[in-house]
Amino acid sequence: MNHPDQFVNRHIGVSQSELNEMFNNIGVKSLDELIDKTVPSKIRLNKELEMDEPVSEYDFLNYIRTLSEKNVIAKSYIGRGYNPTIIPPVIQRNILENPGWYTQYTPYQAEISQGRLEALMNYQTMVTDLCGLPIANASLLDEGTAAAEAMIMLYHYIQGVRKNANKMFIYNDVFDHTVDVLKVRALPLGIEIETGDIASFEGSEDYFAVLVQYPAASGEIVDFEPIINRLKSKKIYTIIAADLLALTLIREPGAMGADVVVGSSQRFGVPMGFGGPHAAFFATKEEFKRLIPGRIIGASVDNEGNTAFRMALQTREQHIRRDKATSNICTAQVLLAIMASMYAVYHGPEGLRKIALRIHSLTNTLYNAAISLGIKVMNKSYFDTLTLEFSDLDTRQAVIRELTAKGINVYCHDNLMVGFTFNELTNINDINELISVISSIVNVNNPGKSLNTYVDSTGIPVALKRLSDFLTHINFNKYHSETKFLRYVKYLESKDLSLTYSMIPLGSCTMKLNATSELMGITLPGFCNIHPFAPESQWKGYSEIIEELSAALSKITGFEGVSLQPNSGAQGEYAGLMVIKQYHLSRGNTNRNIVLIPSSAHGTNPASAVMAGMKVVVVNCDDKGNIDLNDLRNKAEQYKNDLSALMVTYPSTHGVFEEDIMDICKIVHENGGQVYMDGANMNAQVGLTSPAAIGADVCHLNLHKTFAIPHGGGGPGVGPICVADHLVPFLPSHKFLMNYSDHKLGPVSAAPFGSALILLISLGYIKMLGGKGITDSTRYAVLNANYLKAKLENYYKVLYTGKNGTVAHELIFDFRDFKKDLNIEVEDIAKRLMDYGFHAPTVSFPVPGTIMVEPTESESKEELDRFVEAMISIKGELDSIRSGKYPQDDNPLKNAPHTMQTLTTDNWTKPYSREEAVFPTKWTKKHKFWPSVARINNTAGDRNLVCSCNPISDYFENLVEVN
Repeated sequence: MNHPDQFVNRHIGVSQSELNEMFNNIGVKSLDELIDKTVPSKIRLNKELEMDEPVSEYDFLNYIRTLSEKNVIAKSYIGRGYNPTIIPPVIQRNILENPGWYTQYTPYQAEISQGRLEALMNYQTMVTDLCGLPIANASLLDEGTAAAEAMIMLYHYIQGVRKNANKMFIYNDVFDHTVDVLKVRALPLGIEIETGDIASFEGSEDYFAVLVQYPAASGEIVDFEPIINRLKSKKIYTIIAADLLALTLIREPGAMGADVVVGSSQRFGVPMGFGGPHAAFFATKEEFKRLIPGRIIGASVDNEGNTAFRMALQTREQHIRRDKATSNICTAQVLLAIMASMYAVYHGPEGLRKIALRIHSLTNTLYNAAISLGIKVMNKSYFDTLTLEFSDLDTRQAVIRELTAKGINVYCHDNLMVGFTFNELTNINDINELISVISSIVNVNNPGKSLNTYVDSTGIPVALKRLSDFLTHINFNKYHSETKFLRYVKYLESKDLSLTYSMIPLGSCTMKLNATSELMGITLPGFCNIHPFAPESQWKGYSEIIEELSAALSKITGFEGVSLQPNSGAQGEYAGLMVIKQYHLSRGNTNRNIVLIPSSAHGTNPASAVMAGMKVVVVNCDDKGNIDLNDLRNKAEQYKNDLSALMVTYPSTHGVFEEDIMDICKIVHENGGQVYMDGANMNAQVGLTSPAAIGADVCHLNLHKTFAIPHGGGGPGVGPICVADHLVPFLPSHKFLMNYSDHKLGPVSAAPFGSALILLISLGYIKMLGGKGITDSTRYAVLNANYLKAKLENYYKVLYTGKNGTVAHELIFDFRDFKKDLNIEVEDIAKRLMDYGFHAPTVSFPVPGTIMVEPTESESKEELDRFVEAMISIKGELDSIRSGKYPQDDNPLKNAPHTMQTLTTDNWTKPYSREEAVFPTKWTKKHKFWPSVARINNTAGDRNLVCSCNPISDYFENLVEVN
């Protein structure tokens, strides 16, 4: 009697009627036979996953609505970097809820990513303008980790000058959760953290940097310029954690001499979401541009002389530098950065100032009332935050009790003080309500106080008022009517290829369906409007999500413990290694700091190991792409007294289930190490095997890959870690959590549960598919990869296969001979695929000169066949170069992608027709996706780095104006 419309049939792309044809191509009789040939029998699970029966989409939507109603939406004046905000509906509907924006991938293929690249240029411009510094990246994960990245960048920078400089001073008025994240990051690198009063800090050659908050956590607005100048003479750098909205009214940190400015852009139209996801910002000086963590968007030109955007200075991206890295960041919070930038575009500089002035005026009203009531205000200057000190504990507690009863949350300090931070949602009635509550209690305890006397105060010292202009670029001053704004958003969206148009077969990226029903809950007010430090009684709905998702991931991985705190895959790697580190330390093994990493590993693996204070020893792979067992054994025995861990991806990054994986884990354990499994390829494991089954001790998962959270054009992501029973005591914690003292590791992210808002997407994926459905997803992912192998292996060399000639969920095609014989690079083939309407597979990873293809379970046979057709057609073009029909330097591949401007030129001199250039298949004649720019000159962009929109004459001459 179940409803016939089952979610599994919506999620898996291949229909039952198409299976026999696919089996015939592959050479198997059933899906079971294919799985048996692919996954080693000794690691197979001996029973199905014990999960609840799948629920329908309708029932899931009702379920999450019920959960959202269990959360209590209070008036939040907690602040601490998280503030209620108004999401403009035009942004919510057309960006946050729009698959044309949220299903894009990181813009490595810039020619079909110009829309979000321009939006990220807007974001960088917004940050550089408000901070008063010349360069910014395209976002980081949260304010706490951004501050940690700044600390680590400056630490590595100073090592070339003063190797003994290993101390960091933190102002004692910085958000405490930021300080806790820094302490965790500092420990493995040997950085000593000190806190205290910045005004009395003198510094010495042992110090390399200080961190201050602006405005401070108490609300005070401090003029840091004299302090910065004093420290600068001693070559001590200054990091300022700033509030973007406050910077519309108060002096920009760059004008004070700050070296790095970090913070969160959350209050620019991004919901609190119980802690995330939000886009952190990072601005700095030119001298640090080759060490800056994360991604930088820059301007260049294409082959036709048009302005084009791209990811700049990619060779300095930390995951590419591997064990020489100074950061393990390999992603950003692109979707959230775009929302924040569009909030600034929508409101413009004057709109932002008015929002800020209104909040400040409301704060000023409470300040005047508090003074008249005889209440001590701890901060004499302020933007949006006041810290009130009550005369005694009874009065303080009475105020908190009465506010709580009225559904009002404030920040409760450890003493007699209470903090109030106001926001875009606050109005004068809210302020009057606070005054009424406070005055009634204070008057009872202190008779005679009244509201007759007000102090005239603006709260911002005259010397700290902002005088400079900001957001002067046309993009922030034109699109203020919804009609114009909507057209601008759609204009940018039309430039980007997303899953709404075609398959994105990126290997190791798992670009599967992000179902609408999975995402609908993220804009429910009961999930959006919860502060991460709200009382536990107010987030019972979130509590159920966290418990249920953690239990499901525990069953899927076979591990006992789960932490959902890491807010990216790289953060999960770092957290997993830190758990192992703390485990060894608890046993007195302070020397265990060697990590074995296969040569095929993703670059974040060695980068994360370095960030965890470990030394990397590379293990060779054999000719078949497997870990060289003898080399592993020799190195494990060589370093057995110092061995901390092995980092291994399974199936391997070569797309193969290694037969010896259990022996690999055994060798590491016998030599005193732990096994960390990178979960990047978990989409080939779920329901068939597990990290515990292969012998691992800890793994991270990419919920933005395997469990359907969309990539958002380069973030958000969630990278939870799952651990065996003996590692549970060492999982990341947070002061906000009740069991904080029971754990040996502090927070790795600013919020207790990381990017909590999007956890319900993965929960929806699991609940609507059920145990059998998520297992079938794995099986069909393997099927689709092997179908592509069967259809294309006669045209292109498949680099690695398992012992039975099959691949896992992805496979590598070797193009190196084309470079040797025809002077055709793998990049040329990647760009040519754009003309066929495809985003290229992963290029030159893990093997240079190859592509790695991962079709996922969500693609239909029709779409797979279209990709096959494109690849076979490109092989024909390669053959035409080989035969001499096309010159090696003038052919459809070298000239790709072809734009509409190329097509309409009066002087067509190519040795192939216009139709061959832009309509190479029948499908493209009806469904053409036009790259908005021709091939981009990467070298020119790096030589002349331009990463903001100012001044317009530098590179905007050729941008099309949208009316």
